[in-house]
Amino acid sequence: MNNDLVIEHEALLQFLYLAPVGLIQTSLDGEIGLINPLSAQLLSPLQHGALFSNFFSATEMVAPELRNLAQDFTEDSGVICKGLRFPVTAERPGKKSVQVLEISLIKLDQRRLMAVISDVSAIVKREQQLKQSEAWLDAILVGVHRHAAIPLDKNGCVTSWNQGIQTLTGFCAADVVGKPYSFFFKETAISAERAMDYLHEANESGWSLHECWCVKAGCDAFWGCNLIASVEANDQGGFHPMMAEMQQQGFLMIIRDMTDRRASTFELLRASMTDHLSGVMNRRAFFEAAEREMARYRRYPRPMSLLAIDADHFKQINDEYGHATGDLVLQKLAEIIAETAREIDIVARIGGEEFAVLLPSTGPHMAYELAERIRFNISSQCMQIEGNDIGLTVSIGISTMDSAAQSFDALMKSADNAMYKAKQTGRNQSAFWTDLPKQLPRDCLS
Repeated sequence: MNNDLVIEHEALLQFLYLAPVGLIQTSLDGEIGLINPLSAQLLSPLQHGALFSNFFSATEMVAPELRNLAQDFTEDSGVICKGLRFPVTAERPGKKSVQVLEISLIKLDQRRLMAVISDVSAIVKREQQLKQSEAWLDAILVGVHRHAAIPLDKNGCVTSWNQGIQTLTGFCAADVVGKPYSFFFKETAISAERAMDYLHEANESGWSLHECWCVKAGCDAFWGCNLIASVEANDQGGFHPMMAEMQQQGFLMIIRDMTDRRASTFELLRASMTDHLSGVMNRRAFFEAAEREMARYRRYPRPMSLLAIDADHFKQINDEYGHATGDLVLQKLAEIIAETAREIDIVARIGGEEFAVLLPSTGPHMAYELAERIRFNISSQCMQIEGNDIGLTVSIGISTMDSAAQSFDALMKSADNAMYKAKQTGRNQSAFWTDLPKQLPRDCLS
């Protein structure tokens, strides 16, 4: 019998070592009981090669929602989450894609959890390419009765008017011809630099796709799916019939009214992109967005800044009021940050009580002003949570792309260093890691 147990134990160890996925068995609070080598290898970037004993602590900086999901799961056993994806490495020069892991978390019984981990970086890249292809076909074949096809010249200006434009937007020819295509979007939804980015992406990839609030005559708005396709001259020197009036290479923009589908689409996106606790973007989605911004920066450098925001003395709130109240404080904190940020900014919870805000087309002066607005809006409010009046302040680190920070990884490190500097010099303040230069180019955004 003992020999049978030894054989069974050896078979289990062999299975753990040879399994093509990472396997980790933990207690309910994340303490690791069993872990196979592949798991240690996949998670090693999070600990810089150091050993770790608690699964939730090891993943706190990239997937803080795992601990919350496990705590909120009340069944005796079952699947807590399936296929949760998050990046474990930041963008670096010469590397086009981040490393993305996928985790499924299972409650085995009232004492044990099992985490299944796999590297899905290549799958994510293929999915992104497939999504672009499907979106292009969908724009052509689906919902054509609620779209407008708008010819653009090589600079993105409208070259001609057609009835479809007026049907969808209400604008006449005099309103739109000669205007930049951003005329059809709310001013807060796009910057001049971002408008050029979409044209460059269409030139390089054949098309560019994004969604935002679009405008109609009379100041009405609708949620639009906007596809910009590059249109080239054919062998005879002409264009696609739809673009026959154009004499040089240009673009075709297709705007579709997606207002009635926005709610369902948004919920699907929310499930995959949103942090479970705070309601803002999760770390995985944040890194994907940052990767796109870095690609735009490398193509055409322009100001870009990052805020690292950390709640001051948050442990004291958890100790005094409990973790449930602490979670509500984090939700309120995320709400204030998101409401203060601009529409083009990217707000995310990246771990514990730390948040990040990526600021496209924004130099250091404007970044500092926004950081101070966020800090003031948080410190000036007394949060009323479950009968308690709770005051909170934050320390904010600011970094800007420059010769010293030419990768997103470096940008994040600089912002983190600046945030710790703000804490060490008194908290409740915004700081740069290095002194703010006195003479700087004018920011792209006002």
